[in-house]
Amino acid sequence: MGEYCAAAAAEGEHAVVVPPPAKRAYGEYDGCSTKQVFDNLHGNISLDPLACEFVDTEEFQRLRDLKQLGLTYLVYPGAVHTRFEHSLGVYQLAGEAMNNLKMNQGKELGIDRFDVQTVKLAGLLHDIGHGPFSHLFEHEFLPRVDPGATSKWSHEHMSALLLDSIVDKHGIDIEPDYLKIVKEMIVASSKFSTKEGVKEKHFLYDIVANGRNGIDVDKFDYIDRDSRACGLGSNFQHWRLLQGMRVIGDEICYPAKDYLSVHKLFTTRADLHRTVYTHAKVKAVELMLVDALLEANDYLGIALHAEDPEEFWKFCNQYSVPKDKLEHFKDITAQDIVCSQKSSKVLLNEEDVAVSNVKIDLTRGRDNPLESVKFFKDSRCEEKFAITDDRVSHLLPACNQDRIVRVYAKKPELVEAVSEAFENLQLRMYGEKTQVHDTPKKKKKRSRSD
Repeated sequence: MGEYCAAAAAEGEHAVVVPPPAKRAYGEYDGCSTKQVFDNLHGNISLDPLACEFVDTEEFQRLRDLKQLGLTYLVYPGAVHTRFEHSLGVYQLAGEAMNNLKMNQGKELGIDRFDVQTVKLAGLLHDIGHGPFSHLFEHEFLPRVDPGATSKWSHEHMSALLLDSIVDKHGIDIEPDYLKIVKEMIVASSKFSTKEGVKEKHFLYDIVANGRNGIDVDKFDYIDRDSRACGLGSNFQHWRLLQGMRVIGDEICYPAKDYLSVHKLFTTRADLHRTVYTHAKVKAVELMLVDALLEANDYLGIALHAEDPEEFWKFCNQYSVPKDKLEHFKDITAQDIVCSQKSSKVLLNEEDVAVSNVKIDLTRGRDNPLESVKFFKDSRCEEKFAITDDRVSHLLPACNQDRIVRVYAKKPELVEAVSEAFENLQLRMYGEKTQVHDTPKKKKKRSRSD
């Protein structure tokens, strides 16, 4: 206590009590209470006070060390962006979507600050449950450890579980009802979705993770961000869909003139899957890492650190499943390759072969996702309707899914034997060799000389 305060207390004067700051209502804030972050894709992003509380936690800061595209940077050196900036980007786009809907239909739809805050938080926190190496952990590593894991675990579900832990651990002041809605929005497109019981404002659950037709701001951000990081061009313009969206019959619809923009969203995503996410060399590196994680998992229980495997892998070849065989196609296994061997020069074992079965589609398997999208004629129209491809263009693809089978040899001296067995498998299954390219002769020659 200072000298003046001590004297005042001695004279019996009352000390001035400064009241604590008033509790800020959910979704209520002004410009002075926000923090600014500059993003190289969306420019300036304003984080509201509640969002800042979540961002400042160690669980969210962990996303700075989690690369958005896992090991893809080993093939595309520019792909070093993280889930941290992606999460901020989805937060920004979720806010833009809500602001546009509120400006154009706010009174009609009853959109309030609670809705805006909740959707933005869902966008910010939708990826906090990703494991190490992003999707590799969920789709490659866990199924090898536990074949039934894919039905028990998803990063969306883990995000929702982790969100409860963050709120409790850091004492974040958010009403349980709002927290519950945020979690429901995060898992809205996953197998853990619980939005079927939602009776009001169902359209809000389609903004961040759209389980209805796959159009959401999560895709808007990662398509633009991944394309830029990998040095690939993208003609998809997400702002057209953000500005043109309207809610009709509790469903987000788009102007009929933007049909091709919606189509571009799905085809650009499919192109990224083909050329980046499932690139043959990327998958090869992932297979090596999964082997390392499995070895470490025997000692650690869950592998968090990767070591180079003892033997390196060589990519042998790939083929696309014929269109008329897609319906009844079953994943190819290492056993299928070994059983297709005819030559007895080298005897293959299942441990010598790795197989990657890649599925690329437009988000709806063999179905056209645009059949689930509703459109409207103009801003005065209250009628929503579907549009078929043939009413727009006869040049649009008739097939909406590719299945690609890739085979790798774990030892260089086995490249030729695995390649021959792979070709025999194609002849047995389809009556022809469906692969476009042969295994490079220099790889076969190298394997002989070794």
